[in-house]
Order: sequence, then structure tokens, then C-alpha cells
Amino acid sequence: MTRSGHTRVKTAKGRRVSSTRWLERQLNDPYVRRAKAEGYRSRAAYKLIELDERFGFLKGARRVVDLGIAPGGWAQVVRQRLPQAALVGIDLLPADPIEGATILQMDFMDEAAPDKLKGALGGPADLVLSDMAANTVGHPQTDHLRTMGLVEAALDFAGEVLGPGGAFVAKVLAGGADASLVAELKRRFTTVKHAKPPASRKGSSEWYVVAQGFK
Repeated sequence: MTRSGHTRVKTAKGRRVSSTRWLERQLNDPYVRRAKAEGYRSRAAYKLIELDERFGFLKGARRVVDLGIAPGGWAQVVRQRLPQAALVGIDLLPADPIEGATILQMDFMDEAAPDKLKGALGGPADLVLSDMAANTVGHPQTDHLRTMGLVEAALDFAGEVLGPGGAFVAKVLAGGADASLVAELKRRFTTVKHAKPPASRKGSSEWYVVAQGFK
């Protein structure tokens, strides 16, 4: 640790430089430390908290879908703020159980996934959250297309499951949603905004689209 309190990580044998940088960033990230202290599974919890403080989409929601739920930081926030709400999540990766939440471990892009989510939800959703992102391959254009494909699939699902007045919040990449997706969002929702919450690292390409007032 340096005099400024910054923890430096030595590059261990067999560890790539990029892995060392990631570990060093994690150890010095105030949101990571805060998440551990406050019992959240990931620093991503604060992204949802900050977005909700700005847009207020959690208020009054009775049924919530969490796409890309693992490891569960967003779901923890939903349970805290909406203890009576039905919460259904899905992820290809395993997620530890969350009291009061139904978690499906399967690929959202599986054609059977939407019906399973709807069945577990038991009625129209008030809010669809998506923190999904495709695994990166290191080619910016390809990574962007793959992630935006997930956003479009999430929006199609939201269109099927949201009740009137519902909201859709999804991770997009730098520059936000492209023109055709924004046009589709504006067709389906009263308001569409882009935001980068403070908890999102400055160097990260992620932004979020917040669409409210489902028509």
C-alpha cells in the first residue's frame, strides 16, 4: 500500500498484466469496499440505487423481472425497496438464492425462457430490468452488436410482459442505444432517457437507457 492508501498488486507468475490491473482496480474501488461493508453481492447494486434515485422507477412496482440477475446485486436492492413485490430473475450463470425471488438458471435467448419467466411472474410486470451484456471478444464493433442484440431481445420481452405505465431499464454501451432502437423505445414508452450513474466506472463504456410510461 502506498502512502496515499492506494493498494498496489504485484504481477504474480502466470497472471496476466490485465488481470493484475483488474485486481488492483477492485481493491481500490470505494464502491467495492462499500458493497462488502453493506452486504451487497456486487458494486452494481449502487448503479441501480443511483438510477432509481434519479428516475424513481422502483416506486410502486408490484412485479419485477431481472434479466441477467447474477450475482444478485440488483435483486437485493429490489427486495429491500419492494419487499412485497414478486421478483423473477434469469441468468446463464448460477446465482445464490435470494429470499422472495424466483431465479431461473438458463439462457435468456433460449426460446423457452420468455414463457418460463411469464409463468413465474404470474401477471403483467411493472418493471423489466436488464443488466445483461454479451461476453466480450475484444473487437469493439462485434461486442457492441452482440450486447445490443441482447438489449433488443430484452425490449421485445418487455413489450410482451409490461403492463400500462411500466418501465424498462437496460444496459447499453458507449453512445447509448442506436437510432433505430431509440425510435422503437419512443414508440412504446412516454419518456426515454440515457444515463451513466456515478457508480459506473469512468473508463467503462456502459450506459443505461431508462424508458418509462409503457403505452
